[in-house]
Amino acid sequence: MAPPLPLEEAQARLLALAAPLDIERVPVGEALGRFLTEPLVARRTQPSADHSAMDGYAMRTGDLPGPWRVIGESAAGHPFAGALGAGEAVRISTGALMPAGADMVLMQEDATREGDNLTLTGTPPSPPNKHIRRCAMDFADGAELLPAGTRLGPAQLALAISAGHNFLAVRRRPRVVVIDSGDELARDPSACPPHQIPASNGVMLAALVQSLPCEVTRLGPVADSLDALAEAFANAGDADVIVTSGGVSVGDHDLIRPALAEWGAELDFWKVAIKPGKPLLVARRGPRLVVGLPGNPVSSMVTACLFLLPLLRELLGARQPLPRAITAVLDHPLGPGGDRREFLRGYWDGARVTSRVNQDSGALGALAASNALIDRPAGAPAAAAGTAVPVYLLESGGTA
Repeated sequence: MAPPLPLEEAQARLLALAAPLDIERVPVGEALGRFLTEPLVARRTQPSADHSAMDGYAMRTGDLPGPWRVIGESAAGHPFAGALGAGEAVRISTGALMPAGADMVLMQEDATREGDNLTLTGTPPSPPNKHIRRCAMDFADGAELLPAGTRLGPAQLALAISAGHNFLAVRRRPRVVVIDSGDELARDPSACPPHQIPASNGVMLAALVQSLPCEVTRLGPVADSLDALAEAFANAGDADVIVTSGGVSVGDHDLIRPALAEWGAELDFWKVAIKPGKPLLVARRGPRLVVGLPGNPVSSMVTACLFLLPLLRELLGARQPLPRAITAVLDHPLGPGGDRREFLRGYWDGARVTSRVNQDSGALGALAASNALIDRPAGAPAAAAGTAVPVYLLESGGTA
């Protein structure tokens, strides 16, 4: 039997199986969370002309120190139609078009106006164009604004609109089916006998998948039988990704692998040298990919963050599908690491990270109170408080 794969090798093998999904053009307002399949290129210049960045008076620098005669107004959306002559000024609003001939905006706080007469009472701007948003200050027509693979958040959507786009090219939403299996799972958490546990993984994994723009269907809990699992796989329909939870280990009732074989799926790899989550498996049947996660809820969550979410980001066209570690400082000492790379649940406060006391793979309380995974290499030496360690932020919240 092949030894467990190192994490990075297993991730690379999984992502290599991901075939690109079809590209579609969607309205900008419907593209939240999607990933660009092509660079975002400006179709207009922003600003398209010089505008004022302040409320005040537009004037000519050469007319300092005044006084001036106010000859009109330029408001946002309503520009002044004429041009400035010697000793003239125009009342101007933030965002309004600069009048022809003006090269300075004097803030209204630095001037006193009586009728149409304006006098300097404060300090002129330095440099004189300080309060002017120059044409193309933000971007020019034809400039590349975002690279392909960028995730579209609120600011990126606003940028696309400002750049003149009504539609954006993105990959279609992956269709994901989540299957949790096991005779020990109780469908109703309010009526759970002692020999069972509430079926929480399906909800957890579906919620995690929904942090990305995916179509999610839940099946289960499914009984520990080949027939029940075969029916579940058949009911997965045209899913791009099938996610199972439970039944991937080596026990007599761990039937995911034989059920996949009967369904006609080909196993790509099984077991990764990490803790928690060693028995993870990846298989495929035609264009469908299967990610088999362990049944223990913490193991299921950790492996979903390290494998399932990167796979979905890859299918969606993300430029950087894998999670990236940040550096945090240990709030307290850690003992030496074990024989596998371990991901400890902890809480990161923005600078320091605290490992949870309960690291059992079934401890949902500790998981729900965590927002980070502390990455401990196999055989890591003991680490003192204050040691810098790599940390992966969890998609879920966590409490201090």
